[in-house]
Amino acid sequence: MEIREKILKLKAEKDAVILAHYYVPGDVQEVADFVGDSYYLSKVASEAKESVIVFCGVNFMGESAKMLNPDKKVIMPDLKADCPMAHMATVEGIEAARRNHEDLAVVCYINSTAEIKAHSDVCVTSSNALSVVSALPQKNIYFIPDQNLGRYISRLVPEKNFIFNDGYCHVHTSIKKDDLLKKKAELPKAKVASHPECREEILELSDFVGSTSDIIKYVEKTDAEDFLICTETGIFHALEKVGKGKRFHAVSGSQICPDMKLNTLEKLLHALETLDNELHMDEALMKKGLQPLELMLKLADRKKNEGV
Repeated sequence: MEIREKILKLKAEKDAVILAHYYVPGDVQEVADFVGDSYYLSKVASEAKESVIVFCGVNFMGESAKMLNPDKKVIMPDLKADCPMAHMATVEGIEAARRNHEDLAVVCYINSTAEIKAHSDVCVTSSNALSVVSALPQKNIYFIPDQNLGRYISRLVPEKNFIFNDGYCHVHTSIKKDDLLKKKAELPKAKVASHPECREEILELSDFVGSTSDIIKYVEKTDAEDFLICTETGIFHALEKVGKGKRFHAVSGSQICPDMKLNTLEKLLHALETLDNELHMDEALMKKGLQPLELMLKLADRKKNEGV
């Protein structure tokens, strides 16, 4: 029996659902029940009926799934798969911001640890940050941990006063203006689609800025043959499905997240066979961290229903 068939058989036997982020390897995406960006996967996790959630992504994603499903078993193919940016905000920084600014909302990008979520007011993803921040009554926004996404949203919501953290995604900030200009010179008709975690200089040169799921939708509906993609190259697997006949190009050789690539079919199979890689969390921390996640889902759904 092939490894893919073993995984699908075990998934049914263990009453498991497999969630995978767009950045994990394509063969892992192929065996997943749901593939998407952080917002979509958090929604799926909140509605999961299975007793076991297998999250193919990085640690903060597994934590979010566990907080949304405290009574379910959450396992990961590799518990060492982490996100450096998730650790680039501190509780001390949050407390200092609260002391220094009245009428403040601590807005925490979902790419953060459970501890940071627990000290925040609301979570956001790159898909819903604009709608959630717009819905908040507070004037001052302390946006953590990613400064690039925070600055991008701040330009779209000028009525708010943003305080930025100095966190960043090493994959997205590795994409430089000179690299993009070189690629644009080679492919002058190519459309540039970028994730808002990129530097401002990249976003200014882009034809489209959006989350991974938004980039996929943009490629699907846009009439062009070549696309310069400024995000992690794992997204190419989904792009090639919706953009048949279209060509996708990375801008630099560093658009690979080594932590996301720790998710492999072999590790996924082992996790299902043994259920050893279970994510365990402190109960009190889960309850506190759940509040900003639930508020995110509530505000995002409210804006969606309002047509925003």
